[in-house]
Amino acid sequence: MAVFLVDTNLPYYFSLWNNEDYIHQNDIDDEWSDQQIWNYAKKNNLTIITKDSDFSNKIMLHTPPPKVIRIRFGNMKMKEFFEITTKLWDDVLVLNSNHKLVNVFKDRIEALE
Repeated sequence: MAVFLVDTNLPYYFSLWNNEDYIHQNDIDDEWSDQQIWNYAKKNNLTIITKDSDFSNKIMLHTPPPKVIRIRFGNMKMKEFFEITTKLWDDVLVLNSNHKLVNVFKDRIEALE
């Protein structure tokens, strides 16, 4: 059963998220509005993984579900994206369990309750 909803602005073929805990928005409907994504994640108690600031802004005004993990590093080659994300991901998941927003930067992770 999925725990995370990966937004369309993130790679579809990404081995770190290629298991039953993750569902990619492209597998549901890649034309959904942010509000539809939010509602789906809320209804299914999912954490949204995104680069979109709209979700991190919205969670500041709401209580979970959903929770949000926001990837906050810019465009880069897939290899570098994979290396950075893989190195930080275990810590991101730990923070996600107790925080409504986790911001992932190249060199650090910040979490807000």
